[in-house]
Amino acid sequence: MKKRHKIFVVFLFVIYIVALVYVLFLAESFGRTWSEREYSYNFTPFETIRLFWRSRHILPFKDVFLNLAGNVIAFMPFGLFFPMLMKGKKKNFFFVLLCGFLLTCSVEVIQLITRTGCCDVDDVILNTAGVIIGYIIYAVIKVRRHT
Repeated sequence: MKKRHKIFVVFLFVIYIVALVYVLFLAESFGRTWSEREYSYNFTPFETIRLFWRSRHILPFKDVFLNLAGNVIAFMPFGLFFPMLMKGKKKNFFFVLLCGFLLTCSVEVIQLITRTGCCDVDDVILNTAGVIIGYIIYAVIKVRRHT
């Protein structure tokens, strides 16, 4: 990768991480402030996904979209940019998947400890799916550039 291109990718990745931290931990519009309200969490896989999917006709579209698609979309840049910044074998799918999975698990543990947002195993599933989709986009771009 050319030096200017690498600097641009680093810049985009840093902006992405800052925005991610803001949305996940600080954005009041996403309910990310500490409050006296009862904290909720979910450790049952697919429970929240199923709830939002079944309630999609009752809940506002924005709420369903932000919870389901938003969690996927939020981590797609990680799957795209992270391998661009790695060298050698660290660009491989399994390494990127592991790092993305560990990042999203860390986010959920921080949310659990700080009672910010909502700790939800379904977020780990959706975020990791986003990492996978981002990596697929990276792989397609890589193949197209070499053909």
